[in-house]
Amino acid sequence: MSDIPADLDWIRAAPEGEEGPGPWIEIAFGPGDLVYLRETSDPENVVTTTQKKWDAFVLGVQAGEFDHFAELDGQGPVT
Repeated sequence: MSDIPADLDWIRAAPEGEEGPGPWIEIAFGPGDLVYLRETSDPENVVTTTQKKWDAFVLGVQAGEFDHFAELDGQGPVT
């Protein structure tokens, strides 16, 4: 995709009350309806997607479509 704008406003997704370097996921909304994702431990490695695809992903998370990925050894979802 295109070059990553230097002036993006990154939003960190960390559990409430957590501080420090993480690693955490960060997201930024850029021009041209693009959404950027990166991990704090590797900020040069940025994934780019569209706003439409991001919105579909968020709706899937809210609907529980990915809960099975959070299961550990058949013990159920991580809480």
